Amino acid sequence: MKNITLSVEEDVLTAVRRYAAAHDLTVNGMVRDYLKEIASREDKVRAARKRIRSMSVHSAARIGKAGWTREELHER
Repeated sequence: MKNITLSVEEDVLTAVRRYAAAHDLTVNGMVRDYLKEIASREDKVRAARKRIRSMSVHSAARIGKAGWTREELHER
């Protein structure tokens, strides 16, 4: 595990320490969990995009020529 140094305004750190103590957490643990959540979310998005591309390539559906014009779509 790597260590990092963060710069945070004193009033923000005081408020976060108060929050952490009230919820039986540590500021370090909160930051670590938040960073893990971001990384996990990005991994999930990447995997979902990969699945969508795969399904698109393997799909039997084909898109034919449009049978309408832009003007027809926007007629009122």
